[in-house]
Amino acid sequence: MKTILVDAVDTFIIEGEGVFEEMHNLLDKYPNKKIILTNANDEQMKIFGLVNLPYTLFTLKHKPDKTDPNYFKIMLKHFKLGPKEVIYFEHNNEAVKSAQSLGITAFHYNANKKDLVSLKKFIDANL
Repeated sequence: MKTILVDAVDTFIIEGEGVFEEMHNLLDKYPNKKIILTNANDEQMKIFGLVNLPYTLFTLKHKPDKTDPNYFKIMLKHFKLGPKEVIYFEHNNEAVKSAQSLGITAFHYNANKKDLVSLKKFIDANL
């Protein structure tokens, strides 16, 4: 069963509001493991409210950022996963390309539109 990798800030976490509950409800419909990915350091974790989340949180504290494929190499190794064992959605197109460069199936999520219909289609088509 594939793991769903979820972008944190501006996707799962809406700055100033907290968890995007409609997305949380959608993701909870899938029995798959979910991991929230962020670049945040300790100070940013507090600022963005990346505490007490419903899923495991992973960060490398900007060493490197998700726009660097090494972020995903390290993350996959940490969780003992291969690129074909995960799917990923993210608001930053450069981070999407970074993940895709390693063979991870990734989707650019439009954070402005909050298009959960397209996100659900991506998840359903790729799990």
